[in-house]
Amino acid sequence: MCAERSYARSISLPPDEVFRNLRNAKRFAMDIGGSLAKLAYYSTVERSRAYVSASSGGDDGEGQDDHHLYEIQEQNELGARIHFVKFEMTYFEKCLDFIQENLVSSRGEMTGKVVKATGGGAHKYTNLIRDKLGLECDKEDEMQCLIQGCIFVLRNITNEAFEYQRHSPQPYKFQTMEADIFPFLLVNIGSGVSIVKVESQDKYARIGGSSIGGGSFLGLGCKLTSAKDFDSLLQLASQGDHRNVDMLVKDIYGGAYSALGLPGDLIASSFGKMVSAKDGEGQEFEEKDIAKSLLHTISNDIGQIACLYAQLHGLKKIYFGGFFIRGHPVTMHTITYAINFWSRGTLQALFLRHEGYLGAIGAFLKGAEEDDSEKYCWGENYAGSSGLHSTSPPPDFIPRDRTASFDRFELDRLERPLVSLPSLLDPPSYFPDTVDLTEDPDARTYWLDCFEEALGKVAARAIASQPTRDDAEVRAQQFIAKYNKRLETLREHPFAYGSLTVRSLLDTREQCLNEFHFADPYQHIKQQENEAALRILPQRLQHLDSLEFQARQVALAEGLLAGNVFDWGAKAVTRLMEGDSSFGFEEAMSKLQARPWLIDDLDPWLERLQDHPHKCALIFADNSGLDIILGIFPFVRDLVQRGTQVILCANSKPALNDVTYGELKILAKKVAELCPIIRTALSEGHLKVMASGAASPCLDLSRIDEMLSQECQRRGVDLVVLEGMGRAIHTNYHAAFSCESLKLAVLKNKWLANRLGGDVFSVIFKYSKGSKVEGTTSNTNVGSLQTRKSPETDR
Repeated sequence: MCAERSYARSISLPPDEVFRNLRNAKRFAMDIGGSLAKLAYYSTVERSRAYVSASSGGDDGEGQDDHHLYEIQEQNELGARIHFVKFEMTYFEKCLDFIQENLVSSRGEMTGKVVKATGGGAHKYTNLIRDKLGLECDKEDEMQCLIQGCIFVLRNITNEAFEYQRHSPQPYKFQTMEADIFPFLLVNIGSGVSIVKVESQDKYARIGGSSIGGGSFLGLGCKLTSAKDFDSLLQLASQGDHRNVDMLVKDIYGGAYSALGLPGDLIASSFGKMVSAKDGEGQEFEEKDIAKSLLHTISNDIGQIACLYAQLHGLKKIYFGGFFIRGHPVTMHTITYAINFWSRGTLQALFLRHEGYLGAIGAFLKGAEEDDSEKYCWGENYAGSSGLHSTSPPPDFIPRDRTASFDRFELDRLERPLVSLPSLLDPPSYFPDTVDLTEDPDARTYWLDCFEEALGKVAARAIASQPTRDDAEVRAQQFIAKYNKRLETLREHPFAYGSLTVRSLLDTREQCLNEFHFADPYQHIKQQENEAALRILPQRLQHLDSLEFQARQVALAEGLLAGNVFDWGAKAVTRLMEGDSSFGFEEAMSKLQARPWLIDDLDPWLERLQDHPHKCALIFADNSGLDIILGIFPFVRDLVQRGTQVILCANSKPALNDVTYGELKILAKKVAELCPIIRTALSEGHLKVMASGAASPCLDLSRIDEMLSQECQRRGVDLVVLEGMGRAIHTNYHAAFSCESLKLAVLKNKWLANRLGGDVFSVIFKYSKGSKVEGTTSNTNVGSLQTRKSPETDR
């Protein structure tokens, strides 16, 4: 009773703490196991969104600024979110009571609907669910739900699958998301073992299994040791040494059995040393060693069976899940070892970050078929997800407070389907991020510190962007607390949300800002800088037109780089612009590194321009203001003059001071009013402005807007231009393309520049012709790139 009273207090917290947005829940699904329950529910989430629209008056480019170039308006809109909550079955009834009490706004919508339930407890708790929630309970096949859940996470969640290498400096090796995930083997280890071959969304079959699984481990373990539950048994095993109990090859032969290729440390007989021990005589065996031997016995058996089935059916991918796994390092390690041993290193055991939710996801999809949920793309909401934590308790393990035993996982429905860029040379091997911070402790510490130090400035920008909102400061403090908590988690568990990168840190920060209704903290700064840049565009174009071909191409390249200096995410630039309001385009040009640049492929690029024009260039724009207007648009103008079509794309949603698609559409029309060449290109379709599908200063080219991908294919893109530190350095620095590419950036972070062998304002101008193995034509050797992008600190 004491435990229940303590728990009741913990779940009387505001719903945001555990069951977020429960009051707007529309649909429920459950996976009810013997010890854990997983609840899934769909809700609509109110978000703030910044919209821009062209002003009726507008700035005419001649210095008349009585009216703004465009109007900014923030509106609330509803988005779809799926919530998953995992908790102990001990408190199942209490949780149902809590849900029932908080289903205020959606109770009417729930009338007549059903709860989709799966798992062993679906039959047992049908009446309780009906009594508590007033909903009928449809029981779904457990294996079908697991399979559909597995397919769903592999298709939608980045860094979902991983290898586990316990003794590696970075034990979690996350896999890239593949467009074609089939076929694969799913090994579900519950009480027993089920082995399923999955060939497609609708074609799968159970091809084998074993009665020796998690139930065997727990049942035998409780008889052989004093452990009474799964976690305490694993804790014993993690401290034990199986060699004290198992008979090894060297115990029989005095060393390796070379004739058969058997190493001396290979287990010849599990528990073999216990055979010679008699009651009251000889060697005493410790419980921890017995537990470790039992774990190896079960894992080796499962690993061998899984390998045999994979080899029999010609499958290369084996995913493991079930209660036996649950993210425990000790079980993942023993399974990995078994698979590696029995396959002689040809196969790798793969695990899933969200394997504990597969059944609940599958059950939810069963109940959401009328909404075509599977047809949408979904993305993980880091701001509301617990992340992957080590569930193996440390030696000084103390039971956690009950509120800490709740794990959460949230998915937001994306506005558009996301697919790979067709120009990627080898999409399955593409990895967007240049460095995984989990593998570089120094870099990890540096960037985590940067993001933490920048929080005050980010919050100040957010407050300033909403001058008429009285609650802005309170929400900004909530944002700081939320993001700080995520940073604390990542310091302790760098692998919590997959590969830790500057991109993921930026994405998490943007999500946390959105959680507290800060739609676009830089919206007014961008507006002012766009208006100022438009006023001097005619002068810039006139200067370029006065130059001969070679000099003009050099000026265009330098203009791209000078424009890229204007980055409010970069501390070095922020200090300049805050300290000198007159700091402008020419001043930025003077800050650039003198040639030869840190990476200097300008000459090969100029030589290429002497040849035939490109068919179509795809340009990913970076910053608003001087960057897009004085750097990018003159470059675009020159390309279309040469007969090249251009797809100019920008972020679909705001991030720092990056130009958005909505802003870019207006800017393109304003530039067209000042430049006949751009006007003609737009009207005749030679220049097309599009949304990238991104909402980050970094860029994952495996997840771009489907419409953009289709347009690239239709036009035959043969040049990809990536501009800015986020898109060309922190991500895609090593990206290989099937066509030519330009990667341009000015290094505005001293720490990063020093690591690369340069200094602040060093230049990266990297041109590649595109090949099966992307090489480099750089004229300057560069140090090892061991870091990425920063927050408001540096980009």
